[in-house]
Amino acid sequence: MCTPDNPMPRAGLTRPEGLEENLDVTGMVNPEGGLIDRRIFSDEKVYNQEMRRIFARSWLFIAHEDQFKKPGDFFQTYMGEDPVIASMNKKREIRVLLNNCRHRGARVCRADMGSTKNFTCTYHGWSYDLDGNLVNVPAQESYSSDFNLADWGLVTAPRVESYKGLIFANWDKDAEPLEDALGEMKWYIDAFMDRDPEGTTVVGGVTKWVLEGNWKLAAEQFATDWYHVNMSHASALMVMSPTGKGPKKEIAQRTGRQYTDERGNGAGFPVHPKNRFDAQPVHEYYDYDFLRERLSPEQVMGPLTNGHATVFPNFSYLPVNGSIRVWHPKGPNKMEVWSWTVLDKSMPEEVRRAQRLYNLRTFGPSGIFEQDDGENWSECQANAHAFMVGNTALNYQMGMGTEQQREDYPGTTSELYSDAAGRGLYRRWRELMSTPAWHENTDQ
Repeated sequence: MCTPDNPMPRAGLTRPEGLEENLDVTGMVNPEGGLIDRRIFSDEKVYNQEMRRIFARSWLFIAHEDQFKKPGDFFQTYMGEDPVIASMNKKREIRVLLNNCRHRGARVCRADMGSTKNFTCTYHGWSYDLDGNLVNVPAQESYSSDFNLADWGLVTAPRVESYKGLIFANWDKDAEPLEDALGEMKWYIDAFMDRDPEGTTVVGGVTKWVLEGNWKLAAEQFATDWYHVNMSHASALMVMSPTGKGPKKEIAQRTGRQYTDERGNGAGFPVHPKNRFDAQPVHEYYDYDFLRERLSPEQVMGPLTNGHATVFPNFSYLPVNGSIRVWHPKGPNKMEVWSWTVLDKSMPEEVRRAQRLYNLRTFGPSGIFEQDDGENWSECQANAHAFMVGNTALNYQMGMGTEQQREDYPGTTSELYSDAAGRGLYRRWRELMSTPAWHENTDQ
């Protein structure tokens, strides 16, 4: 049966040893010395192992709660490269179902999102309800008497949990709770997702585009890299500045903090008592005194506005423009970006519109900042397979020795210009890649 206790039914089947070879990658990542083997971004075997040991056991972002209004609402997405359907059942619970018919393996849902009563495979007509139970098989009388519908439901993610409107799922039924996996990262997320007592909403649907580059390049940048801003985005900063000459020196050379933890999460943000939102209508909307009371002065001076963050492995966000995104892996050399605009529910329509447009202009698929980032990642990936290039170590040593515990910021933080969160992300990557996952060494 496809229950949370048996999410990968394989009764009667065995696989030969060596079909899924696990590599020893411990020597490819040296966060203690700040060195990374470039082949982790391009090697097919490394990538396949990531699917088994990173994405099959981590909490992965699925959708925002606001995307589900009534039973039958669904949204199709991915966990790693596995297609899944998030659906609201009749009890108003969110279930995450493997979008894979148990008969011949075709998808049972091809729409991106919508509302339905069941999911029916267009190949042979096997039909499943909102919980993934198999409810109808055409010509069922042609099967033997011991054929049982209950044995052939859709594989269901055993763990689905949410935090501040963000829904995550995990294939590992014994995984630590989502809030434990987030740890002290919750404080930084709250500065973005808990500004409004009424919560958050999503507007404008989901924007999707494909980039050349390994998914880790994007995840690490959003975790750790403020360093690239003044160089990579110089022209965009000039366009956006009032004078057309770029930001003032005191703005361009801002100081701040960068958060890292043992679970691979990371966030960076400038710190200034006059931090503000970039879009003028959004800035004028917010009551910063109220936010200092609801959150804290430290959150308002830092991660409330400008900054960047990644929840390991592949969920990232930008508070200043309300952008959340997932870096869906599509092989070692390609990723698909899915982006949402998240707004406070209390925002009036004119403020919502201003923030949505600001997000599209800056970090939409044709955004002036997004274009720079995509170009950088594709450039990093372009020659990664070359022999000498692939055998040249990459330097992640910025900010080494600046990590510290401070009373004003939860967890471990370093200076803003640092690779600390990047080193933390790859330390977690190395740990999971070197440890058997829940599905290994079983009789299933």
